[in-house]
Amino acid sequence: MAAMRARRWRIWSAAVAAGALLLAAGCTGDKARPPVTASSPPPAVSTEDTLVFAMGQIRILDPALSPDAESLRITRQVLETLVQAEPGGAVAAPGLAETFSVDGSGTVWTFRLRPGVTFHDGTALDAAAVCANFDRWYRLPAALQAGDITAAWQMVFGGFAKNSSSRLAASLFKSCTARDAATAEIALTRASSRFPAAFTLPSFAISSPKALREQAADKPVKGSRYPAYGNKPVGTGPYRFVSWDKAARKVELEAFDGYHGTAAKVRHLIFQTVEAGLRKQALLDGKIDGYDLVAPGDRKALAEQGFHVLTRPAFNTLYLGINQRGNPALAKPEVRQAIAYAIDRQRLVSEAFPEGARLALNFHPELLPGWNPGVAAYQYDPAKAKELLAAAGYGSGLKLRFHYPRNVTRPYLPDPKKIFELLAADLRAAGIEVDGIEQRWTPDYLNTVSKGTAHDLHLYGVTGNYGEAYDFMGQLFAKPTAEFGFTDADLFAKLKQVDGIGDPVQRRPLYEQLNARLLESLPAVPLAHGPDALVLDKNLIGLTPSPLTDEDFATALFS
Repeated sequence: MAAMRARRWRIWSAAVAAGALLLAAGCTGDKARPPVTASSPPPAVSTEDTLVFAMGQIRILDPALSPDAESLRITRQVLETLVQAEPGGAVAAPGLAETFSVDGSGTVWTFRLRPGVTFHDGTALDAAAVCANFDRWYRLPAALQAGDITAAWQMVFGGFAKNSSSRLAASLFKSCTARDAATAEIALTRASSRFPAAFTLPSFAISSPKALREQAADKPVKGSRYPAYGNKPVGTGPYRFVSWDKAARKVELEAFDGYHGTAAKVRHLIFQTVEAGLRKQALLDGKIDGYDLVAPGDRKALAEQGFHVLTRPAFNTLYLGINQRGNPALAKPEVRQAIAYAIDRQRLVSEAFPEGARLALNFHPELLPGWNPGVAAYQYDPAKAKELLAAAGYGSGLKLRFHYPRNVTRPYLPDPKKIFELLAADLRAAGIEVDGIEQRWTPDYLNTVSKGTAHDLHLYGVTGNYGEAYDFMGQLFAKPTAEFGFTDADLFAKLKQVDGIGDPVQRRPLYEQLNARLLESLPAVPLAHGPDALVLDKNLIGLTPSPLTDEDFATALFS
């Protein structure tokens, strides 16, 4: 069950779609800020010097050892990665490396570093500093190899120089070499589809080697699972760490005057832990300037009051899972196609999802290279569904067990019961009788789906970890699973082939072919991409929503 959960949701974040610079009109409440209109250019600096953002519990501020989204939201402002996701998107773009490339074998990545970059402690960024970080992660001691500490490294690179457990795989990382002060070369043991996108993960942000040494970053403090460095990170980002008041549950950052890029607009940035149920009122009362994961039912009302509700580009896929092992009828392609034709997916998106949701044509979002608009679309056609059922020998009807969860919401699954009811009504109209079985999310529902012995149909979702199509396809269909109960050796071989190609340009046409193949085979039916959202104060502008929750708070300002 634990493996199932790790596979399904991004370890540190979830989330979502087109992000544009926000320049919306608004009037202020308690803070008496002047209004800004869509035609007003944002000022170069902010009229206020402190931004307070509410969030969940903070775990640790060493990004290499922090798999949770809330802690990494903070470290993203303090530390930077060699490669970063493009603003508002997921495609890899230059970060601390102004250029990056892979050799013909797909196993050696070369990064040319930006000149003039310094860490917050005054030391210079160079290739040796980059390699010190990669070597540190590769050589982490047994005490720091637990899966909930180094989840990102294990997901991307596998194991370590000396694995503390037999369950850890051989490492994909081979070496890091400083060819000269400005050129770092990272060698892998094999080509992989993970790169360059996985280099954008905040867990692979570059820390000051001096700070790592001085704070004994590889030695947990007595009585703690973590080293001291997790309390005081030092990076190259637009904000530098100031303090972490654990009693008050807040972290304060300050604009770094020596930043190599565009300076932060707001001088002080505070991340404050606030319980989810209290954040909306705190925003209305002027105690905070924004918060994340806005409840779908609150979005419209907040927007109508003048607050800026930023919908992220959706970076997930809800699907209707089909278990071919549990019911012989579902092993017939005509039956699976009938199910797909029976569903009015556009109505599902319109009635069960908040604004910004999109119908899913592929198993990954459109913003990733390899998305194929030419796949079998299965437009809503109940008459076609009935024809296919008759051709498969089920003209007199078919009865299926449909499991769905309760007491859970996800961006891709905002209201499981409503989604089930809409789908069940469509299926019944096409001649497929549905026995709905509602279960507690954990452990009952997760066990049912992961074991694949009791269900015919089920609702589930996948969220990407980084901007690569294989991260979606591989999570779902790289090997036989009890969830879907199907074996397709040729499909598995093609997925293994694309995963072994190091050049992203060469992978793209293969992804397009795989998307077409998956929609022909239909181990599941992709339904929707569901967005989440964050909300900002009425006169707080300039923040671009990111599908990877990679928002850059340095661009935000009060006007």
